[in-house]
Amino acid sequence: MRGGSESHEARKALFQLGIRRGTLTLDEIDRALPPGSLSPSERWLLFYSLRAAGVEIRDRGGSSVEVPREPPGGHSPGP
Repeated sequence: MRGGSESHEARKALFQLGIRRGTLTLDEIDRALPPGSLSPSERWLLFYSLRAAGVEIRDRGGSSVEVPREPPGGHSPGP
């Protein structure tokens, strides 16, 4: 797993890129934060936060990736 500071910087860079372009691909996310570097709940929160910031997440085929309304375990964020 990545160190906390390195992971934080990678997430920050993803947000900046995503907000600037309006989209990110799953490959870009996986290169920055490889599978296993985040727990399922952390990965869901990243995707949820990107979508809330207006960033569309796309798969290799260019299709939009839907983010489940609730994280793994079933507790939704916020009120």
